[in-house]
Amino acid sequence: MKIQSNKGYVILAAAGVLISTFAVLLADQTDEKIVESAQSSFVFRTFLKKDSVKAESKDGSVTLTGAVEHEFQKTLAADTVSNIPEVKSVDNRLTVKGDHSSANADQNLVEKVKTMLLLHRNLSIGKTAVDADKGKITLRGKTSSRAQKELITEYVKDIDGVTSVANDMLFAKEDAEPKRTIAEKIDDASITAQIKASLLLHRSTSALKTHIQTRDGVVIVSGIAANAAEKNLVKKLIMDIDGVTKVENNISYP
Repeated sequence: MKIQSNKGYVILAAAGVLISTFAVLLADQTDEKIVESAQSSFVFRTFLKKDSVKAESKDGSVTLTGAVEHEFQKTLAADTVSNIPEVKSVDNRLTVKGDHSSANADQNLVEKVKTMLLLHRNLSIGKTAVDADKGKITLRGKTSSRAQKELITEYVKDIDGVTSVANDMLFAKEDAEPKRTIAEKIDDASITAQIKASLLLHRSTSALKTHIQTRDGVVIVSGIAANAAEKNLVKKLIMDIDGVTKVENNISYP
C-alpha cells in the first residue's frame, strides 16, 4: 500500500509540474500577443511611427518606455495599451521631448490643434499651417469644401485655451488633399484611445465623465451630460474618429 501511495504522490507531483509549465507558457504567449497587438495597433503605427516606444509585458502588466514628441502621444499610447484584452495594468514611463511648460503656452496650443485635426477623419488637413498668438489661432492651407472649412473652425474654437480663430484656409476643391481613407480594419483599442483623446481636447466635452466601449468598430458610450447639445456633440465627435462604424449613445442628462 505504501508503494502505491508513493506512486500517487509522484503522479500528482508530475501533474503539478506539467500544469505549472503550461501556465507559464500560456502566460508568455499572452504577453507576446499583448506586445504584438500594441506595436501593430493603428495608434502606434499612425501617431507613434516616428518615435521610439517600447512595450514590455509581464503577466499582463505592461511597461511603456521611450520618448515621444508630444504629451498627447504619451496618453494615446497608454490608453491604447490599456484597452487591449488581457492587459491588467500599464506603467507609462514614456518621456516627452522639448519644452512643454506653461511658458510655452502658444506652442502647446498649436500641438493641441494639430492633434485634433489628425484625430478627425472628416478634416482634410493636408499641409495646414497652424499658428498661435496669445490664444488666437490662425489657420492657413487648403480645404476641399466650404463645409469642411466651417467644421474645422468649429472644432478648433472648442479647444481649451483657444480664444479666437482666423481661418484663412483657401477653398480649392481640385487641389486639396483628398480625405484620408483607411482600407484596413482599425483595432478597437486604437478607436477607444482616439475617442478619449478627442473628448478630452474639446472644451465642451473635456469635463464629461464618459465610459467608452468599442467592439468591431461599434462604440457604446455612457455617462452624464448637462444637456442634449452635449450628448449630441459627443456622438458627432465619436462618429468622426477613424474606424468607428456606429455609435450607441447611452449618455443621459437632466
